[in-house]
Amino acid sequence: MPAAFKSNILPVFALLVGTLFLYLGNGLHGLLLPVRGAAEGYPTTDLGLLGTSWASGFVLGCLFAPQLVRRIGHARAFSGFISLIAIIALLTGIVVDSWWWIALRAVTGFSTAGTSMIIESWLNERATNKSRGMIFSLYVTITLIGAVGGQLVVPLADVMTPILFMVCGIFYCVAMLPTTLSNAATPQPLKSVKLDLRTLYRNSPVSFVGILLIGIANGAFGTLGAVFGAKAGLSQGSIALMMSATIFAGAVMQLPAGRVSDRMDRRYVLMVLSGLAALAGLMVVILHPGDVTVLIVMIAIYGATANALYSIAVAHANDFASSEDFVKVSGGLLLLYGIGTVIGPTIGGPVMTALGPYALFLVTGFSHVALVVYALIRSRIRKAVPVEERDTYTATSAGPLTTPESLTLNPRAAPLPEGAGDPDIVESAGAAI
Repeated sequence: MPAAFKSNILPVFALLVGTLFLYLGNGLHGLLLPVRGAAEGYPTTDLGLLGTSWASGFVLGCLFAPQLVRRIGHARAFSGFISLIAIIALLTGIVVDSWWWIALRAVTGFSTAGTSMIIESWLNERATNKSRGMIFSLYVTITLIGAVGGQLVVPLADVMTPILFMVCGIFYCVAMLPTTLSNAATPQPLKSVKLDLRTLYRNSPVSFVGILLIGIANGAFGTLGAVFGAKAGLSQGSIALMMSATIFAGAVMQLPAGRVSDRMDRRYVLMVLSGLAALAGLMVVILHPGDVTVLIVMIAIYGATANALYSIAVAHANDFASSEDFVKVSGGLLLLYGIGTVIGPTIGGPVMTALGPYALFLVTGFSHVALVVYALIRSRIRKAVPVEERDTYTATSAGPLTTPESLTLNPRAAPLPEGAGDPDIVESAGAAI
């Protein structure tokens, strides 16, 4: 067994396995509801509100869950949160009603933020300054694999039966085991992140406005993409493949786009990627591709460009901030992104109802074109940070894949205090998770 794995990954291996099952459940349930809702004939506006409700609950969870965890403790809070998620996943398979689903999704979003923050705080407790980059990269990879893997489970059973809802419940129960069975020391209290809009805007106007617009576009597509697929005549398998392809393509695009942005004005990279995302969406609207393969490829191109924007916008903001402010700035931007994901499906649902399913890409296109215009205007007002003074790009997930607590794991965050996360100290405090 490699020494690096034994010393850095083995102590958190079980916790990472639990994380994988948590995001398998999230990916499956998040796609299952709109696919089942479309099959039931629910209005597109109602299906959009599923995303609005979840995102609202998630943002509130990031703001208020830390207070609840401090009051009742990590272990009990984690058990309570994930029990609620599992119960709701099963209940949505029993009570098939759009308005009940909308209400329950807010609770799921809140609880998901709580469980994710607790897992991330446990990972951070085990990380050292040397291992933090490795653990952070592995954590982001696992969340992506889980989200995609959960979506790909959808074609394996009939969405009109309760089976997939039961599978969700199983995933969540398995995710609960590593932390509830552990005798490891309790992590430090979760950190509450305040959203200081004025300071965020002063730091980087392009990142402030851009993150909000990116959240609107990603929130609209993330919630209503499956509805678009269903109304465009795609099968369950094709819908799952389409949604998974956008996530995978975005993950692949992160590194090349980030490396280019390290060598030139990041605002130009944002403009190019946003323009390409708008163009890809517009081509879907104009061409209405009848061939499933062509449609999935076009939407994968959209996903590659649209999903690479968040990390570059965060990197641009951190070009103007010190390393000590990384968590504060990035956490604030993450919550601002969450606000955008509340707005996106709220707008997208009625627009699709009025203009048809392909109008989803009019909503995303408007957001991306607005980002291009605003970034162009700001590039004429404020000079770019010299290359040698910039923060080095690191891929960062957003929305349902991360919480502000995970930012302390990011290699760009300020170093941990001396002795924090030291393996000997961790071992004396309790057994590894």
